[in-house]
Amino acid sequence: MGAREDIQTELVSAGQVFELETVSVHGNPLRVFKNAPRTLGEVWLTAAKRGDIPYLIFDDVVTTFTEADKQVRSLAAWLQAQGIQQGDRVAVGMRNYPEWVIAYWATQCIGAVLVSLNAWWVADELKYALTDSGARAVVVDGERQDRLSNEVLQELGINIAVVTRGEDREGWATWHEVTANEKPDIRDVRIDTDDIATILYTSGTTGFPKGAAGTHRNYITNMWNGLLGVAVGARMAGVVPTSAPKPQTIALSTFPFFHIAGLCGMNANTNNGVCIITQYKWDAADALRLVEKYKVNTLGGVPTVVRSFLEHPDFGKYDLSSIAAISQGGAPVPPDSVATIEKEFAGKVGAANGYGLTETTAAVIGNSGAAYFAKKDSVGLPFVGTDIRVVNEDGVDFPVGSIGEVWIYGPNNVQGYWNKPEETAKAFTDGWFHSGDAGFVDEDGFVYIVDRIKDMVLRGGENVYCVEVETVLFEHDAVKDCAVIGLPHEKLGEEVAAVIVPADGRGAQDAEALVAFLKSRLAGFKVPSKVFWQVDELPRNATGKVLKKDLRDRYFE
Repeated sequence: MGAREDIQTELVSAGQVFELETVSVHGNPLRVFKNAPRTLGEVWLTAAKRGDIPYLIFDDVVTTFTEADKQVRSLAAWLQAQGIQQGDRVAVGMRNYPEWVIAYWATQCIGAVLVSLNAWWVADELKYALTDSGARAVVVDGERQDRLSNEVLQELGINIAVVTRGEDREGWATWHEVTANEKPDIRDVRIDTDDIATILYTSGTTGFPKGAAGTHRNYITNMWNGLLGVAVGARMAGVVPTSAPKPQTIALSTFPFFHIAGLCGMNANTNNGVCIITQYKWDAADALRLVEKYKVNTLGGVPTVVRSFLEHPDFGKYDLSSIAAISQGGAPVPPDSVATIEKEFAGKVGAANGYGLTETTAAVIGNSGAAYFAKKDSVGLPFVGTDIRVVNEDGVDFPVGSIGEVWIYGPNNVQGYWNKPEETAKAFTDGWFHSGDAGFVDEDGFVYIVDRIKDMVLRGGENVYCVEVETVLFEHDAVKDCAVIGLPHEKLGEEVAAVIVPADGRGAQDAEALVAFLKSRLAGFKVPSKVFWQVDELPRNATGKVLKKDLRDRYFE
């Protein structure tokens, strides 16, 4: 770790590309990249210069950077012509279509705020987000259009509506109409780096979500953290910088763009000139085909997606030699999944894991390279400019190795929750974001996340961290998927229960052996006293997190 630290210190020193400077943002001193772009609009204008190389591939249809730029400019000018001004909210809701990306960059070029609509939401949830954000316009696909009646839009005062891949309904403009202008006239706007760029609703597993207000600085910091990480890795590997052109990187993007991980991945790929491939929905078999056909270099997704890719029965039938990196995030990563990557690709694939939340603009801690395989259960080291504390209920720091709530500070943290000052005050203290995650830091500075605090099981006065038990469960052959929950207990307060989706041909008959396996690996109070086997998949939200409240409600009786 010393060599990495030394290289990073050199790269962020005065006069270097990644030079850091300290600036005050809302009264909080932050270490930021001095030479980074100021706005996302600048990022797109630079990316668009890449010309006629592939940018987006969907359903085997290719859109080049030049073609995308024409649509971005046309849509941006159209929105301005409809009266959308700087700071106005434009809601975008659709699957991972190319149009999502186009709409995003169009809003950023005119200083509008993109409101990201979860494509899984039903009508009432969509209405909530539109109401909460005060959106003036919507850009959606046909499926979302079906959930938004003209009466609802009229009730909300939204008279600017665009649909793609949907029906030509009265009062709605079609995608072709709004992107057909060959010579768009875009009015200049003065965008500040700390202006709000997006409102992303947190993937809460209960109740209505809160809108995290992300700024241009948040997203650009995320991009430059990634670039710095690549530069550090190259120096450690002894790679000599060269001006020679490199082959274009091809990425298969599985995270939904409406999720912070998907959006930040799309930003970084665009900034780096990467060709982005998406699917109508995740399909492991089709993913194998896409990797072989387009020589995909990078693949990322939530752990369940990566696992289904690695464990697909046709995995060995395709040429996957082009893959150079596999990353996971959005939910806890089972260490056995990391081990599978190491085994299947014989150490030739750079695996990575990240930790972050919507409120931290995706990853602020990362684990990659040799450290990833050496410390499979760690989320890694904090990125430059990010500080981590582990505190007790009163916000007092715990010593190294002690478990407490993880607090995060740095330029990735969002300004707060849209129009919710009380919720913002609860979640942020002098710029420190209270993650709600229980974790600890080891003597080498590596961070470990052991559970969501609200999901921790308090059994007879002992804390049981569900992720720890789940990690051991995943190592057993009978387990395809699992979740550990707490259930009410008359004497203990709570008892530990495991809900298991069995591997093919396995099931309840393996319960006794499974419990014996757990007892050999865990303290007795951590071993589930109840094991439930279910054939259907575990309920998850759009970001891959298990809906444990649903499981607790289901198995309470």
